[in-house]
Amino acid sequence: MTAKDQPRTSAQDSRMAPASTLGVLATLRRAAQVSPELLDGLAVTLVLAVVAATARVLVPIAVQQTVDTAILAPGGVDVSRAAALVGIAAVGLAVGAACSALVNVRLFRSSEAGLLTLRTKAFRHVHDLSVLTQSTERRGSLVSRVTSDVDTISMFVQWGGIMLLVSALQILVATTLMAVYSWQLTLLVWACFLPLMVVLPRMQRGVNRRYAAVRERYGAMLGAVSEAVVGAETIRAYGVSERTQRRVDAAVAATRRAMVRAQTLVAVVFSSGVLVANLVLAVVVVAGTWLGVAGELTVGRVLAFLFLVQLFTGPVQMATEILNELQNAISGWRRVLGVLETPVDVAEPGEDAVPSPRGPASLTFADVGYAYPDGPPVLQDVDLHVAAGTSVAVVGATGSGKTTMAKLVARFMDPTTGAVLLDGTDLRRIASHDLRRRVVLVPQEGFLFDGTITENIAYGLRDDVVAAGPSSQVVARVEQVVAELGLDAWLDELPAGMATPVGQRGELLSAGERQLVALARARLADGDLLLLDEATSAVDPVAEVRIARALRELARGRTTLTIAHRLSTAEAADLVVVVHAGRVVEVGTHADLLARGEHYAAMHSAWVSQTR
Repeated sequence: MTAKDQPRTSAQDSRMAPASTLGVLATLRRAAQVSPELLDGLAVTLVLAVVAATARVLVPIAVQQTVDTAILAPGGVDVSRAAALVGIAAVGLAVGAACSALVNVRLFRSSEAGLLTLRTKAFRHVHDLSVLTQSTERRGSLVSRVTSDVDTISMFVQWGGIMLLVSALQILVATTLMAVYSWQLTLLVWACFLPLMVVLPRMQRGVNRRYAAVRERYGAMLGAVSEAVVGAETIRAYGVSERTQRRVDAAVAATRRAMVRAQTLVAVVFSSGVLVANLVLAVVVVAGTWLGVAGELTVGRVLAFLFLVQLFTGPVQMATEILNELQNAISGWRRVLGVLETPVDVAEPGEDAVPSPRGPASLTFADVGYAYPDGPPVLQDVDLHVAAGTSVAVVGATGSGKTTMAKLVARFMDPTTGAVLLDGTDLRRIASHDLRRRVVLVPQEGFLFDGTITENIAYGLRDDVVAAGPSSQVVARVEQVVAELGLDAWLDELPAGMATPVGQRGELLSAGERQLVALARARLADGDLLLLDEATSAVDPVAEVRIARALRELARGRTTLTIAHRLSTAEAADLVVVVHAGRVVEVGTHADLLARGEHYAAMHSAWVSQTR
């Protein structure tokens, strides 16, 4: 996806109001802009809906005509006319039912297409957000916006939207025909409903606020539950199950309270509609009888009007319930649109992208500074040049900024000041597909997906490579990489070899085994610049030997930047970079830095004394 393909954000158009401040109609317009498929074929659908709504009034018309011109005809009962009227009504109802079915099918198709676009855009945008931006919001809340919030929208669009459309048309047609039969009774019906229509918008705004709270609580609940599931091992290890349970229970209870408050107001709104509908029916019976006795209405017209009142009040009651569902959907829409409007702070260069051809990679930090939002600088005035093919170890105390340097090189975020250059080109001008092809990161804890070892290593292949060849070629390439890294013996120890399942997040493998899979994946990616977050800091000695051997093979011929937690890594590096309080304070070889007797020499001396 290029920059021009991405949904427009509030950062890209300052004139666009945030989704959270939009009214109902403005939210629906914004939603239609994001998912234009929702409006596909709407004109034809409206025509079919009008036919379906019009067909429903055939019964009152047939009743009126049958009573007045067939049963109470001046010459006696006219059976043939009554039969003809009933037949016409039956045919009309059949046509109306067919049109109603077509309306349903068409709306289902367009809504599913629109929701597919919405879900896809929301997921892609979440994926495009920087790691820093994602970290500012709990993962469960983000997931709920792409899943449950879109499901809420789906329920309204596929059911409430249809009913609201048909109900509105039915009210319009019923009102028109009621006015034809008796304008006095029509005014009386509307006079009864007007107070409700005045109060209803205010009540709907209250429902809207309460459903917005429901969506917020639901996202928080998902976040609490997902953390408890993912962190189950830590929870058991520290014996904090009861504390975690209380936290999850509190999130569930908060969601329940928010839902009860919303549904209570919904019940009040719906009951108000039922009360007014029954009141209208009683008033029409009394007033219609009085007008009939006065000779202003025939028996057939009074009966037809009562049928029409049912056709009028039914949709009105339904509309109150549908409007409540609309408020829930609007809350969901605003949350999803809020995600889409979150600026992509690590943006694609688009048409201004500069090619970055494969080959030996040099790396330069040019006066780089970085500060996390609302925080102090964590990197300042960093100037560093790494020649192609050099192995660099970055050392420093925890919090010194060395991991931030690796994140900037991987372009998980962009520097606040200065620039990071790959072969002399600012990373911000290199398209992500070129950057990911050339720069490969192996984190300290490699993330594994639920599947086999083969499938996880194959994630190192680009999508176009996987799509171009059969699965047998992918497996063969994976096996070749495993052999190149000398991991054959390890795989022979596993019960199913390459087909061994790793479980969710790789939980069926040890930490060292997960790291071996991550290294094989990186080798398969075949980058020019390798970023390593010390891969042997938390593994057993046997795994450490395997990892070290695989690392030597992986790093051969590549520029390597290693975040070193063990100074044995620095001893073997071509160049050591010492970071202290966000600044690069020393650069040189291991021997040169020891001879200087400054920061690195003090760190090395402390490390040696601890390891003896």
